[in-house]
Amino acid sequence: MLLTATIEKLHEETAVVTFSSPLTLGSGLQMADAQVQAAIANGVTRMVFDLSSVDYADSAGLGMLVYVCGILGQKNGTIRLCGVGPRVASLLKLTKTDALFAIDDCRKDSVAALLDSLPSAEA
Repeated sequence: MLLTATIEKLHEETAVVTFSSPLTLGSGLQMADAQVQAAIANGVTRMVFDLSSVDYADSAGLGMLVYVCGILGQKNGTIRLCGVGPRVASLLKLTKTDALFAIDDCRKDSVAALLDSLPSAEA
């Protein structure tokens, strides 16, 4: 099944990206990454990656997560992961990249944390 990413903009700088299948090397990952990069180019600096439908990620998928984390960090932004399944969590832990990400159990918690971090003038 081809990976798809659905981006829901919640606020001028905040979006939720929901992935539909494994984060693995291929054209689906390239298209999803292009969508995420376009959102960042359009001003999104706070992202939630909803991985509840992602049961597996390979090194390419992990690389995309780390790359986006780096880009957002350069823009004083942030990324949160939610719905991380056991296989993806194991990969993050094994590669010690779990230290890079704030990981929440559910989308609601991730969104609340991002919106709570907005300066009061923007909220």
